[in-house]
Amino acid sequence: MDEFEDPKTLRRVFGTFATGVTVVTVGGASPHGMTANSFTSVSLDPPLVLVCVGRDASMHGHLTAAGAFGVSVLAAGQEDVARHFASRWRPAGRAQFDAVDWVPGNRIDAPLIGGALARFECTLWRTYDGGDHTIFLGRLLATDGPAGSNALLFLNGTFHALERSGLSA
Repeated sequence: MDEFEDPKTLRRVFGTFATGVTVVTVGGASPHGMTANSFTSVSLDPPLVLVCVGRDASMHGHLTAAGAFGVSVLAAGQEDVARHFASRWRPAGRAQFDAVDWVPGNRIDAPLIGGALARFECTLWRTYDGGDHTIFLGRLLATDGPAGSNALLFLNGTFHALERSGLSA
């Protein structure tokens, strides 16, 4: 079997790239959140970000229907928040936000995670086919941050704290 045909091997190899950890949220009558590490900036003009969401994830339908989303970049001490929004057993709707500190968005009605390093409020700009995922491009409406804290990272299937080493560019 070709190594690319084995999803577990491919996931393990992809996991060698350290990523930040975010919580993507949508508002509305039934707000929803999802832990995501497939988030990045795309453009400064216009200001765009992207997040990739699996087609089988419940967030896929929520985000498509909402037309707007928030992204909260988690701080090193927020592993419990990341785990909460990654759990398939958390409550649905507004109740899933009862266990975390959150604030309402200023421009969209999505909940944003309190204590996050940075928060982004976006309107859905474009979507693209990404195989078993959809690539959602969001145009920034508002940002908050960066907070002066260390980042939560995901590497080789586990969470890590990025510690500042005093190195300069």
